[in-house]
Amino acid sequence: MRYLICTLLLVILVCDSFGQRTSVEDYKLQQEQMKKSGLLQQMDSGVYYMDIGDHVTADAKFRYVLENIKSVPSDLTFFFGKNSYYLSKYKQTIDWLTKYIQLKGTNGQYSKEAASLLKDAETEYMKEKANEMQKTGEVLSANYDIDCGPSGKVICPVCKGDHVLIKKGAFGPEYTTCPYCNNHGLLTCEQYNQLLRGELKKVN
Repeated sequence: MRYLICTLLLVILVCDSFGQRTSVEDYKLQQEQMKKSGLLQQMDSGVYYMDIGDHVTADAKFRYVLENIKSVPSDLTFFFGKNSYYLSKYKQTIDWLTKYIQLKGTNGQYSKEAASLLKDAETEYMKEKANEMQKTGEVLSANYDIDCGPSGKVICPVCKGDHVLIKKGAFGPEYTTCPYCNNHGLLTCEQYNQLLRGELKKVN
């Protein structure tokens, strides 16, 4: 009888301990979700200010989100790149809009506008380089983990998804297998972010 009572007490203590751990984990998850929701509201606020032409305020809003969010939403890569264009930060524009197009391809909600702005930014950036102008304080996407979306896959920007690299040789084109992506020309989200930071190791 005494053994049975001890066993029951032990089961109760274990269940209570598990319940407390679950409650703590649930609380942390709720706090994290609330924080993310607040940051997404800041992003939406930045879009509002961008749309009414207050690009400085929009920039501050977007930067705040970038500094505090764990994984950057793909839409933010577009909004930040677009707003940077209106601030004449063309290198920053090119960097972020390129990331958006790599993530969304030609079927993204903002892909067409991103491609048009990217082309204009590249033209303006070439003018700047010709005039030896330099921009300071630019935020580049390599410093952040980019959210690749629900698929978790990105077309390899090295081989453009072909899984083959072509270079001119002495006797004609030379073909080599892309050293970074899988056989389908894709990278995982983790590999993509490592590539942006220059940390991705060659697999072949």
